[in-house]
Amino acid sequence: MPFHLDPDKLVDLERAAGFVTDGAMVALGGGLSARLPMALVRELIRQGRRGLHVVGSAHGIDVDLLVAAGAVAVCEESYVGFEQDLGLAPAYRRAAQEGTVEIRESCCATILAQLRAAEFGLPFMPVRGVKGSDIRRLHPEYREITCPFTGETLVAVPPLRPDVALIHAPLGDRHGNLHLDQPYVLDERFAAAARNVVATVERVVSTEEVVRAGVTIPAHLVSAVAEVPYGAHPTSCYPAYAYDRPHLVEYTRAAAAGGTELARYLDRYVTGAPTEEAYRKAVGEDRLAKLTTWSASTAAWKELFA
Repeated sequence: MPFHLDPDKLVDLERAAGFVTDGAMVALGGGLSARLPMALVRELIRQGRRGLHVVGSAHGIDVDLLVAAGAVAVCEESYVGFEQDLGLAPAYRRAAQEGTVEIRESCCATILAQLRAAEFGLPFMPVRGVKGSDIRRLHPEYREITCPFTGETLVAVPPLRPDVALIHAPLGDRHGNLHLDQPYVLDERFAAAARNVVATVERVVSTEEVVRAGVTIPAHLVSAVAEVPYGAHPTSCYPAYAYDRPHLVEYTRAAAAGGTELARYLDRYVTGAPTEEAYRKAVGEDRLAKLTTWSASTAAWKELFA
């Protein structure tokens, strides 16, 4: 694993996104509608990034938005959608049906094994979970091997070493130490396997405060840190704020409609909002503040998701 020992890694969002180049393999931290690196995703779209190979576990609006903006060439995920609440990811589904994005569906356990192979410096890891599935057809790089101890036939998967891992954290210091709240999803493994880790954080704080909260990802794994309040919106960053269900509804409807409706969403919240400050203004500061009240009572969080 690379060691990044710069004493001060604090950068602005534009420079942080600059670690991702056209055609890069990009690991997306978080999962589903929780702690996705949305500010970085929006900035990649603003900068016109193209040909990305995105990898992750189970994701939603981050992957769908990148696909909708034409930034993705290859998608290697176990799931892309909005769970039982808002259904399938519209732009991703359309791209899969039309063949405009190469879909290499995988599973969380297999991706984890591949990341561990990269982390441990191994040429492969054996897995069982994809035996007998069509996932083998989507991954011709996988091979069958025979266990030297039991004679069992297993699948050997190669290391997965992303060029850049994008992670959003509640807290971090300027050296790159990051604190994450559970669940970590694959973020720890992405950080250990990737060539570069670029993080946005809700707040840059002292090293002592990160240590008190608990260092989840140590500084030597991190290349750059940018302070971006509400950097996971419209997904959640618990315990700070809940996910913004009405905004996700707005996005999924626009993405499903495509055409001018999707273009209108992108213009309002991404390409037409040139900074995250402009994005927060477009969303509404009152709305963002409301999301922080989720823990006040059962009635409060139910009201947010109504």
